[in-house]
Amino acid sequence: MDFYTFARNLMKIYVDLFYRIEVENLHYIPKEGACIVCSNHIHNLDPVIIGTTIPRKMTYMAKEELFGIKILGAIIRKLGMIPVNRDGADLSAIKNSLKALNSGKVLGIFPEGTRKKKGAPSNVKPGLAMIAIKGKVPIVPVAIISDYKLFRKIKVKVGAPLSFEEYYGQKLSVDTYQELSQKVMEQIETEIACSIS
Repeated sequence: MDFYTFARNLMKIYVDLFYRIEVENLHYIPKEGACIVCSNHIHNLDPVIIGTTIPRKMTYMAKEELFGIKILGAIIRKLGMIPVNRDGADLSAIKNSLKALNSGKVLGIFPEGTRKKKGAPSNVKPGLAMIAIKGKVPIVPVAIISDYKLFRKIKVKVGAPLSFEEYYGQKLSVDTYQELSQKVMEQIETEIACSIS
């Protein structure tokens, strides 16, 4: 058993013990081949929830500050996480993300770059669409619906994969990447709205 599987199984025990997980439309996750799993970000446990519900091994982009925390930094490096500088266009993070996709991995991205408070306006980064288009992979939108109170339900709703195939090979502006990334976030927000209405 590799370290990722060990850590995933351990965290799944924790999640199942303290929360009630409900997953919808897991069949939308490709059984093989690279893709991006893109989710809203409302809590520190979001990567754990996604990682323990998605059946495939994932590589996440994580803020570089986490890698400076002694024990946590060592763990997330061992899990294969990709450090990203959120203050600007991090070319190294983009290259490492594309490398992961080129090797057939599933890449996890929070397109807003940080946790968002309930009701706060969305602030999506253009990197999501840029990586998907340059990597020529579909984006699977995932909505996490929960207040993260102990022993309460956490709903994970997987949406149909989105493809920007018509943009492959084109030279696009940052504004266009931003608009396309925003479309993905709007799909996630629609899933959330439908689930709580």
